[in-house]
Amino acid sequence: MSALSFELKCTDGRARRGAVTTPHGTFQTPAFMPVGTRGTVKGLMPRDLRETGSEICLGNTYHLHIAPGDKIVKKLGGLHEFMKWDRPILTDSGGFQVFSLPRVKLDEQGVEFKFQKGGKSVLLTPERSIGIQENLGADIMMAFDVCVEYPTTYEAARDAVERTDRWLKRCAAAQTRDDMALFGIVQGSVYPDLRQMSAELTKAHDLPGIAIGGVSVGETHTQMMDAVDHAEPFLPTDKPRYLMGVGFPEDLVEAVARGIDMFDCVLPSRFGRSGVIFTRRGRFRVTKGKFKADSFPLDPNCNCYACQNFSRGYINHLLNVKEILGSTLATLHNITFYQDLMRATRQSIEEGTFQFFREAFLAEYLDDEKKAEIGVEHYTRDNADKLSWDTTHSVVP
Repeated sequence: MSALSFELKCTDGRARRGAVTTPHGTFQTPAFMPVGTRGTVKGLMPRDLRETGSEICLGNTYHLHIAPGDKIVKKLGGLHEFMKWDRPILTDSGGFQVFSLPRVKLDEQGVEFKFQKGGKSVLLTPERSIGIQENLGADIMMAFDVCVEYPTTYEAARDAVERTDRWLKRCAAAQTRDDMALFGIVQGSVYPDLRQMSAELTKAHDLPGIAIGGVSVGETHTQMMDAVDHAEPFLPTDKPRYLMGVGFPEDLVEAVARGIDMFDCVLPSRFGRSGVIFTRRGRFRVTKGKFKADSFPLDPNCNCYACQNFSRGYINHLLNVKEILGSTLATLHNITFYQDLMRATRQSIEEGTFQFFREAFLAEYLDDEKKAEIGVEHYTRDNADKLSWDTTHSVVP
């Protein structure tokens, strides 16, 4: 019996509304997973993260292996106990981080690289990645794949697809824990036939879930969505689908429209630390001088702790003098915004109004240049008043 189950509750077009159940609880889909790289979402305590509505978060295999070490995490009770997060956790395989390092040696056995600290040479194989993740003890672990850069040649992308499939067999064979679910990863870069090929190969392994990787590596929004379009028809319908490392709010909504269930990205926390605030009408930088004496909250209609208690002027001050609380409040708001967006998305699918919600969101959130880039310039804010947006967020004046 699998450690993970997926219930597809309803659909609206290609958009899907479901729920994923793991040993540490159930999370609703479409779902956004905040990234806790080193066992914490930067700036937030677990109780803060729960307050945003987050039901699952991420840990990073590569970074946790470096420090404090996966064996230490295991000795201290596993990642859930270590970071005091009693809800589901997903760990990535470390592949993306490894392949982004300089001086990487790749062969059939695995990847040899040097730690950023100390210069120690390390060989990471599919078996080693699974062993590290089993020590961490997350609910969902990712297969060790070959993530190619963009742009890349067709031959390099095909080699990556084929090796990723061979490594997936080794990952599955190396798994010893039946309380953890292994997801395979679709590669293929921007090549339609390779995306199809990889999706069909990965699906054949019949794992509890499947992911689309190799995106958000420098390609355009349109190329990213094309990659999803080329893979999605060949993905299983009865298992959760995860688009890795994505992304901006418009990316999430457009990927939901293409049948994706799960997302993760560092953007809401990373942008928050630099003072970039997400709102229904796009994003703004609260550290600018014009917000110095602004008495409004970040979003007057947001229910998060930051917006209910503090002004833009105060958060402007905190971030500009580099007080930690500024990063905490901005991150808390941004992740709440992402979770509100996901809740509204789920509700619209349930009600059969997802297309109206999609148009309303893109009309209000995107500027004209971005609308033209993704081909929705006919969605105007005037028309958005006639469409559906039902969430705790509203217009920032």
